[in-house]
Amino acid sequence: MKKSIFLLGLLTLILASCDGGKFSVDGKIAGAADSTLLVLEESSNGSWFIVDTVDVSSDGSFSVKALAPEYPNIYRLRVGGDVICFPIDSLDHITVNTNLAKFATEYTLAGSDHAVQVMNIDKEAMQLSGGKAAPDQMKAFKRKVAEQIVADPAGIVAYYAINKYVDGKPLYDPMDDDDLRIIGAVANAFYSFRPNDPRTNYLVSVLTAGQQRRRSMTEGMDTIFADVASLIDIDLQDYNGVNHKLTEVAAKNRVVVLNFTIYQADFSPVFNKLLNDIQNKYKAQGLAIYQISLDDDAVAWRQAAQNLPWITVYDHRGASSPYVGAYQVNGVPSTFIIKNGEIVERVDDATRLETVVARHM
Repeated sequence: MKKSIFLLGLLTLILASCDGGKFSVDGKIAGAADSTLLVLEESSNGSWFIVDTVDVSSDGSFSVKALAPEYPNIYRLRVGGDVICFPIDSLDHITVNTNLAKFATEYTLAGSDHAVQVMNIDKEAMQLSGGKAAPDQMKAFKRKVAEQIVADPAGIVAYYAINKYVDGKPLYDPMDDDDLRIIGAVANAFYSFRPNDPRTNYLVSVLTAGQQRRRSMTEGMDTIFADVASLIDIDLQDYNGVNHKLTEVAAKNRVVVLNFTIYQADFSPVFNKLLNDIQNKYKAQGLAIYQISLDDDAVAWRQAAQNLPWITVYDHRGASSPYVGAYQVNGVPSTFIIKNGEIVERVDDATRLETVVARHM
């Protein structure tokens, strides 16, 4: 009898392992039909990438599985432009119930305490969005969320909360001293307890940028960029989904041209022709180009980026990106010269760019 129980347990373990370490999301979308396309997407510090797509059954039911992340991460289900966000810690089984007409507002999540916490944050934020919240209501909401963050600052819910936007503004603003302390608690907790988590460097860069900007204001400086400034790391993905850290690029190349741009802008073809000429001239001498697209159209970015011979990464947050704030980008193109791992010059006049690059080569 004991042998039979052991074999049954072993068989159960083998069957579970055959699933490949996957998490699952299933549920029902009332009013959906078999023509409704449901998309599962994964976050990479604010950028979203498709994991899988699934057709909803005629009765509105659906089921999708994906490989469990090495570290907890944020995922979302999307129908058209409507999304439902939730965290995945490991081999979670999340159940979603909603209806097609109000997919992103009248939904329930079950199967994970963290998923329920994120759902509650999002639902209360919706109630306060659109200018409906009085200042005291928003403060009370932030205090309540802050209590959750402080209770588990190294948790995925804390990460999600400090990256939450309401009406296009960060719920926790790095330029606000109180908010920066909350961001600091999360960044320090990740640095201490999750040093290898792909979110850790991003959180530290947001904290560092906020601290530098606050310091520059108290010192009455117009910009954090003097003759030499510490490099604030940027970690974004290219059109192939490969992450590129600015600090690593700077360490491997003698000089780096860091450029913020918008490919859909009228100036873009001419400016990129200038960058191409500069790269062709100085690449053999150790020049690299790290270009960040702030386009609101990811498809347009992807089409342009795949034809460019340098590092092109995408930040879908556009002007709301913490990197835009950290580098005080007030317009595009904005360009910086990095040498020996430090920012040595800001170039606002594109006609001077080649001359400036030549001086630092």
